[in-house]
Order: sequence, then structure tokens, then C-alpha cells
Amino acid sequence: MATNKRSKLLEALAANWQTEMEGYYTYRTLSERETDPQRQSALRGLSTAEKHHADLWASRIQALGGPEPIYTGTPAGQADDLATRVGGPDLALRRLEIDESRDIARYGKQLVELGDEASIAILNEVIADEREHYRTLHELVRSQRLPDLTPEDARLALEDLLRARRKGNPETASWVGDAIYGINDGLGSIFGIVSGVSGATLGNSHFVLIAGLAGMIASALSMGSGAYLAAKSEREIYEAEFARERETVESNESEAREVLALTYQIRGLPADDAERFVEHLAKDKEHLVRALARERLNTTEEGLSKPMVSAVSGALSTAIGALIPVIPFFFMAGIPAIITAAIISLLAHFAVGAAKSLVTIRSWWSSGLEMTVIGAIEGVVTYAIGLGLGRIGGGQ
Repeated sequence: MATNKRSKLLEALAANWQTEMEGYYTYRTLSERETDPQRQSALRGLSTAEKHHADLWASRIQALGGPEPIYTGTPAGQADDLATRVGGPDLALRRLEIDESRDIARYGKQLVELGDEASIAILNEVIADEREHYRTLHELVRSQRLPDLTPEDARLALEDLLRARRKGNPETASWVGDAIYGINDGLGSIFGIVSGVSGATLGNSHFVLIAGLAGMIASALSMGSGAYLAAKSEREIYEAEFARERETVESNESEAREVLALTYQIRGLPADDAERFVEHLAKDKEHLVRALARERLNTTEEGLSKPMVSAVSGALSTAIGALIPVIPFFFMAGIPAIITAAIISLLAHFAVGAAKSLVTIRSWWSSGLEMTVIGAIEGVVTYAIGLGLGRIGGGQ
């Protein structure tokens, strides 16, 4: 087996071992804390099965000559997570039910990816067991009513779940995306202006600075006002829709409830459950209105951009990006200034492209290289056009 392939295989098996050991400690701790004999027995069985899976992966790692895996989690596994402390063991079982389904999907992908017959044989056994675990947890969860949480406890539990889901994939604030694209816009547009004017004037710093600074101010104001109006319009549309839904609830609440119940059924919720959920929402008219507005607009008030934040981040970032290709002409003139501006601008294009990976899924070097190539093409074209216009002007 090739060294690189073996290394990737061992890495995957070690991750599998780590997952199973965490499951073992989680189920073991929950079983020790469980007071119901039937649930305690089921959890103990799940714990034993997870330890068996971990032993299978450890044996395969040893057979491949890999190092002995070391458990890096806590002695209680996930049993002491914030969501478990807030929601109790019933909510923990619901989370574990979801985790089991994710593990089944992940192991299913490995059936194709690992390319190791012995490991695939283990996978087939583990997947069969995990499906049985999922069914067991499903029955345990639905045999007990989940506890009613206060809104604050529910919020804490949700934040903990989302934090675990985003682990290794941090969420980027919306203004960061606005700032990156603002710098990109300012840098691209003013680099084009600077290149064109440099070509027409052979790098006359006086004319380049006038054109570059004027373009920078115009671009910053345009970007800031555009971002402000876009965010404000989005918020106004939401508020108008929210007002319409409030009127609907006040004038014909039964129809509004039916619309919401059908919406949840389309998403897969059984009719009885959907109607019970809507019935619960309807106890507070404000909750019912918010739910209707959220379904209609696919967003919430918290998810809307703040107009002033969008305006300031857009304007300032555009001005910063636009200033970059102009800076050399404060200190230099002629061809040296043109070359320096081109180098600085292309480096900035790469940096901005790499920074875009914060809000996209592309690799930083690929995004940076793409931006650099686009910037180079833009600079060459506008410089050539500037040269042509300069000669035409000179000929006149």
C-alpha cells in the first residue's frame, strides 16, 4: 500500500476509533445516571457495542502498523455538554439519535473511499449496528416526552448544538463579507482607472492622483449608499410582510393557522404533529405572526443586515481597496510608479482573493490566484487602452 494512501487510511480509522470511544463514554455515563431500569439496560448495551466498534478499529490500526490511538475527549463523552445539562438526559438522547444518523452516513461514504477490504468488512458490521442503535434511541426518545424548556434554556441548548455543528467551520459575520467585496470592488475599479490614466499620461503622477482619488471617493460613496439602500429595502420588505401576516392573523386566524400547518406538513411533519405545533404557537399571537413571516420570507428579523453597518463597512472597505493602487503615485512618477502600482495591486488582488475564502468554500490559494489573474488582465487591457487614447490625444 502506498505511503500516502496508508497514511490517509490510518487517519480515517483513528477518527472512527475516536468517535466510537466518545460514544462509549457517553452511553456509559448516561446509563450510570439513568434511574429507569429499562432505559439503563438499553444505554449499557449501546455503550458495550460502541466499545466493541472501537476495539475493531484499534485492531485494524495495529494490523496496519499504525500508532495506538489515544482518546482525547472527556471521561463523560458528550454527557456533560451544555445542552445535556440544560435539557437533561431526554434531550441528550435526541442529540445522540441525530449523531447516529450522521455516523451512518459518514461510514457509508467510507465504504467507497477507504479502499481497504478489511476496513470495509468492519464498516459493514459497524453500519448494521449503528442502524440498530438509531432505532433503539428512536424508541427511547419517543417513549418519553421531552422536557419543556424555558426560552432561555432552549436558546442555550440551541447555541451549544450549533457551536458543535460549526466546529472547525467558524461562521463569518455578515459585515466581513461586505467588507471583502467592498475592497474587491474598490481595488478592481480604481486599478483599472490608474492603469488607463498611467497608459495615457505615461505615469504622470498629477493626473493619476486626481483620477484615482476622485474615483476612490465616488466608488466609496456609491458602494456605501448602495449597501445602505439594499439593507434598508430588505428590512422594509420584511416589515411590510410582517404587517400583512399580522393583519391576516387578526382578520382570519383559522386560515393563517391552516396555512402554517400545511407548510409544516410539506416539510415532512405529520399532520397531527403539525396541527398541535400550530395550536401551541397560536397561544401567543406574536409567535404565530413571526412563524408565518419566517415561512413566507425564509428569514427572521435577526437575520437581516443592519443598514448603517452595511453602509459603513461597504464605504470604508471600498475606499481602502481603491487607495492601494494610488499610493505609489504619492511618492513616485513615470514607469517606476506604474510598475510599483501594478505589483502592489496584484499582491492586493491575491490577498483579497485569499480573504474571500472566509465566506466561500474555495481554497485560499485558488481564490487568490483567480483574483490575481483577473486583476492582471484588467490592468493590461486598461493600460493598453490608455496608451491608445494618449496617442490619439497627442496626435490631435
